Amino acid sequence: MSEPPIDRLSRAQRRRVVAWGLLRALIAAVVLVTLYFVIPLEWLDTLPPAVAMVVAAGVLVSVSVWQVLAIIRAVEPGLRAIEALAVIAPLYLLVFAATYFLLEHNVPSSFTQELTRMDALYFTVTVFATVGFGDIAAVSQTGRVIVTIQMVINLILLGAGVRLLTMAVKHGRSEKSDA
Repeated sequence: MSEPPIDRLSRAQRRRVVAWGLLRALIAAVVLVTLYFVIPLEWLDTLPPAVAMVVAAGVLVSVSVWQVLAIIRAVEPGLRAIEALAVIAPLYLLVFAATYFLLEHNVPSSFTQELTRMDALYFTVTVFATVGFGDIAAVSQTGRVIVTIQMVINLILLGAGVRLLTMAVKHGRSEKSDA
């Protein structure tokens, strides 16, 4: 038995549905960030960097595809899109943070200072937000290549990624209205 669309719910029921969706989104983001800080990353040192990047990209694409399909199938695609964004965005940022952390761990002096996990996350977010305070900068060629890749993907993610999620919501809503 499927749930009724949100527009058929009472105001109190709608608030509960939206609150529950936002809570799930928050929990997903908190779990991802927590995992970033507690999971040992050193085992990734055994992988060649190119393989690690391909695996990370594969995980990110797989999670994104799964999330888009979940939006299309959802009773409330708009709410589900918020949850998807709360998984995809942190995962994307954490993949780059882990990459920067491991790069500095394996090739010291890749950045202007040694990076802790928090420093790597901070640097990733400043690059993503195009703020670039200048306190941490990539120095090595490898570091600069990875930062450049992140900047290009940032532009693609902000444009095409948001468009894809919007299209998934529209498609999901149109399937619900056709049924």
